[in-house]
Amino acid sequence: MNSRLEKSGWLGVSNSSVWLLGAALVVLLVLPLLIPVFWMRIATETLMWAVVALSWNLIGGYTGYLNFGHAAFFGVGAYAVGILMTRVGIPFVLALPLSGVIGGVFAVLLGLPTLRVRGAYFAIATWAFAEAMRQIALLAEGLTGGGEGLRFPALSDNRPFYYAMLGLFVLTLIGLHFFLRRSKYGYWLVAVRENEDVAKAMGIDVFRAKLIVFAISGVIAAMAGGIYGYWITIINPNEVFKILISDNAVVMSLFGGLGTFWGPVVGALIVHVGGRLVWLSWGSDTLYIVVLGAAVVLVALFIPDGILGALERRRSGNAYKQDVNK
Repeated sequence: MNSRLEKSGWLGVSNSSVWLLGAALVVLLVLPLLIPVFWMRIATETLMWAVVALSWNLIGGYTGYLNFGHAAFFGVGAYAVGILMTRVGIPFVLALPLSGVIGGVFAVLLGLPTLRVRGAYFAIATWAFAEAMRQIALLAEGLTGGGEGLRFPALSDNRPFYYAMLGLFVLTLIGLHFFLRRSKYGYWLVAVRENEDVAKAMGIDVFRAKLIVFAISGVIAAMAGGIYGYWITIINPNEVFKILISDNAVVMSLFGGLGTFWGPVVGALIVHVGGRLVWLSWGSDTLYIVVLGAAVVLVALFIPDGILGALERRRSGNAYKQDVNK
């Protein structure tokens, strides 16, 4: 028993993985002391996109429901923090978790009708919801500032936002580890993705499983939006509800590997940092969009299960060959 516990390590992963993750966390903690402000901003953005992609992958990767309205939760979180801080006077440390609760409530309200449909109907419904939220924010000028935007109190130091995003990233990974790998819900979601009818026949409450994961997805995305809103100091509906937020989450998850634990993180690192490097080299996002579009096509054609999925498939194939040779 003791040897088994030693091999499993903390959180049920190998001790070597624990040491590797610990070293990575130490590097991330001291990173703001080692890099210029510009690169710290890119690091903060990368962490944010990793969190957003992780939250989208919960519903899109693990259940197969393509949510093209994920920006709605991001924007709701940004405005929730802004309204609570500027209109109500609640400090950020309390407004942020409240924004997560609000994002979860919105996800439940959206999921109750939309999770009863599948495929393109669900995708269109979620996209329409995000667009509706954008229009509502534009019209509710007294609360949201309308098209002129909502201003946050400014902070001259960017490091608190980096550490806030890092904290959310780490908590998201830990929470998803327990939810997906250490509880029955992970198995439920895989069963739902593979075949809902069979999952129902197995006794799984399919709708409950989808609603729970959709709510968690909304909570995480809303908190990422809340940190982002305070960080950039001024938000407007066209910025925090834009479809590009949902698109980026989809592309990052696709690159890294849909339905994999680390895939969205790898995808966020490649897509966002790659985009910034292209912009630094050529001074334009146009070429980046062209390159990204071509890369998405190549991934869809040759590695549809993403980078991590392809690596896992290759590892499994090598292991099978070794067993056959034995």
